[in-house]
Amino acid sequence: MSTITLISGSTMGSAEYVAEHMAEILEDAGFSTEILHGPSLDKLPQEGIWLVVTSTHGAGELPENIQPLAEEISEQKPDLSKVTYGAVGLGSSEYDTFCGAIRSLDQLLMENGAKRLGDRLEIDIQQHEIPEDPAEEWVKTWSISL
Repeated sequence: MSTITLISGSTMGSAEYVAEHMAEILEDAGFSTEILHGPSLDKLPQEGIWLVVTSTHGAGELPENIQPLAEEISEQKPDLSKVTYGAVGLGSSEYDTFCGAIRSLDQLLMENGAKRLGDRLEIDIQQHEIPEDPAEEWVKTWSISL
């Protein structure tokens, strides 16, 4: 089976925990995984499967550890047409900018040719005290499409 590269952007660690939990689920299903917390573009394979998990910081912004990656993609405009990805966001519906980070990163990836597989998952921490729970259900369904 394919290797899935999990990319997390996190301020307080929640997105990292969700990415790590999803990696366990994927490995149990027979996939190999690599988890990268806030990687630079040159550390990412330019083909294959990415699973991007990020929280939203401030006014809909990306967490500091993943901002450089978004900037590199914006500036370098790499050809990501050989990348298929899943997108998972964490946020609070108390804010107008709910899951703004994953929405902007999702758009950026598509603009550079990457193809999203399935729907974007937006986890509202107001409804899910343990964000790993909806992520687990989503990744099981998502991985069937691979």
